[in-house]
Amino acid sequence: MNELNHFRKEIAYFMRRLYKRGLTTTSGGNISVKLSNGMVLITASQTDKGRIKARDVGMIDLHGLQLSAKVKLSMETGMHLAVYKARPDIHAIVHAHPPTATSFAVAHRPINPDLMGESRAVLGKIKVTPYRLMGSQDLAEAVAHETKEANAVLLANHGVLTVGKSLLEAFDRLEVLENCAKVELLANLIGTSHQLSPEEVQAIDKLMNT
Repeated sequence: MNELNHFRKEIAYFMRRLYKRGLTTTSGGNISVKLSNGMVLITASQTDKGRIKARDVGMIDLHGLQLSAKVKLSMETGMHLAVYKARPDIHAIVHAHPPTATSFAVAHRPINPDLMGESRAVLGKIKVTPYRLMGSQDLAEAVAHETKEANAVLLANHGVLTVGKSLLEAFDRLEVLENCAKVELLANLIGTSHQLSPEEVQAIDKLMNT
């Protein structure tokens, strides 16, 4: 199986997985992968995310030239391209609307990754963008700017975006981000949450960078 067909199937699979896990809605969210030749595969617009197939994944180059005439690309394609240009080291992006993490985005409140070792190790910093209209160039630029310093971004009054060197890594970060948001919310309902000490955070960062 060549790279193009492989990743079209993988993108469709992970999009269906997002929907089944309740991490996005039927019409919400989008996933992309940057291929080794620099082309970008991205999910189609107005597609049932619970039933999406490989044929519903389009292709575009980094300059915005659409290479799949029969596929209407996601309205957030510009945001994906802007992020790839800002982060040439990453090869996959997942954008979705997981309920708990999105609630933090609606509250304009950052999620604390330092409450658990896993979230610190997988996510590192989590950034928050100001609200920008969906599908706009302003949103694309705002998100791309934040991904220069973070692998997970909350989009105010919108949703979340995670990046990775692989599709699995980007998906894992989104899932861990949602779990981190749930844990923080529940811990604060139970009592006062206690985050890791600076020394403990430093030790985790050192471990992940070795």
